[in-house]
Amino acid sequence: MDAAAAARLALAQQGRFAGIGPRDDNLIGQASWYQVTDVEDGWQVLIRIGWGDCEAGCINEHRWTYAVTRTGSVKLVGEEGDALPDATGVRGTVTSGPTCPVETIPPDPACASRPVVGAVLVFSDAGGAEVARATSADDGTFSVELAPGAYRVTPQPVEGMMGTPAVMDVVVEAGQPPTELQVSYDTGIRG
Repeated sequence: MDAAAAARLALAQQGRFAGIGPRDDNLIGQASWYQVTDVEDGWQVLIRIGWGDCEAGCINEHRWTYAVTRTGSVKLVGEEGDALPDATGVRGTVTSGPTCPVETIPPDPACASRPVVGAVLVFSDAGGAEVARATSADDGTFSVELAPGAYRVTPQPVEGMMGTPAVMDVVVEAGQPPTELQVSYDTGIRG
């Protein structure tokens, strides 16, 4: 067991900690972070979630302090700060296009992008571990609750589509509305 393992154990205590990375004093606007300190019988892990104008230092914050022993036991020893905001995450629409071989100006409404049903989006944390999946509905919309932090979104192949959209990076901010994401699949239709 080392400090990195102690951090992983503490971060696993609550789903809202998914995607939180180590504190970086050189990173301006880091809203959420953790910090590990060696103590006599193990480690102390401080986890912080901040929100509200974090580019200027965050107006609000909440902190948890966990004690992690060298044998791997984890105990919450302190919690303080502002009341936590409601859950947030990512929402958006998955579409496909082009739908006609020739695009015209003005655009033909019959050739507008169409919703993709059943597209699977995989959300991974900063360490590359999968934390959530979302599947687009009949109207192409999706939503997923995620804790504040940085995530990588990997669209999965959809039968009948030519290729898969590129991987996207998104940031979920505490106290803010869900992050909006538009995902576009290529139909392969060409003139």
